[in-house]
Amino acid sequence: MNKTGFLYDELFLLHDTGSYHPETADRLIAIYKGIDEGGLIPKLTLLKGKRVEMKWIEKVHDNKYIRRFEELCLAGNRMFDYPDNQMCIYTYETALQAVGGILNAADLVMNGDLNNVFCAVRPPGHHAEKNKAMGFCYINNVAVTAKYILEKWNIKKVMVVDFDVHHGNGTQHLFEQDPAVFYYSIHEHPSFAYPGTGREFEYGTGEGYGFTKNSPALPGWGDEEYKRLIENDLLPAFERFEPEVIIVSAGFDAHVDDEMSDIKLTTEGFSWVMRKIYDMAAKYSGGRIISVLEGGYSLARLPELAKNHVEILLNINS
Repeated sequence: MNKTGFLYDELFLLHDTGSYHPETADRLIAIYKGIDEGGLIPKLTLLKGKRVEMKWIEKVHDNKYIRRFEELCLAGNRMFDYPDNQMCIYTYETALQAVGGILNAADLVMNGDLNNVFCAVRPPGHHAEKNKAMGFCYINNVAVTAKYILEKWNIKKVMVVDFDVHHGNGTQHLFEQDPAVFYYSIHEHPSFAYPGTGREFEYGTGEGYGFTKNSPALPGWGDEEYKRLIENDLLPAFERFEPEVIIVSAGFDAHVDDEMSDIKLTTEGFSWVMRKIYDMAAKYSGGRIISVLEGGYSLARLPELAKNHVEILLNINS
């Protein structure tokens, strides 16, 4: 059985998005319930949030943007630029504690104290751009983590695998010129799926050309189509890039019972995708996976999806 970390903190529940917003604290409560009732808590190394050093945030985001985020929160604003970005006076601090907790978890993976980790954090991050909050996201958690690993741990190649049903526009744009980070996303496109980016002909730019790969999935597609895309697009990318570390943007909103998309992935389909990522990590990355929560809004399905996700990281059902 692997040494697997689980980052969860009740502080992350303080980020209040209001009564009708899908990205609520109930998501984390459901995730913890599934992992707890699955009997996995005693098998995990439990981690808490930790306030990030601002220098790491500024590797990804403009200082003026971060200052404006802080000021709006402290002033009691309930929205950051767009109606999707609902917040409260605790949102800024929660975001800093979330990304700092992920960086602490990354250290534990990199120094060998943990094999891998699942970070159940809020707010999510993969839509956040350099100077703009988007799609419930304020700080790009996985982008900050990738920068941190590259610089602090002298790693040369990091792969970000994003299976949230919505394309991680922020992550792609932040790294599309960087050959040290391979960004892969499988997501719904076209239809109403937010944010409308992530076309299959986007490969990165400049020195980063060839280090971006998108697998758009049409509305109505499910397990079989996802398996085909993963086998045809992601697995060859692993073989070409041979990443030293894998960061997963773990969004569970492609599930057939999630109302935030028209993709029909089953619970078993999610497990198949994650097992493939786990196998590639074992082959190329010394098993090092830092999995970070993004979307997933079906409170009925999140418990089982999170439990299965963590069981795969623990490698207890192989």
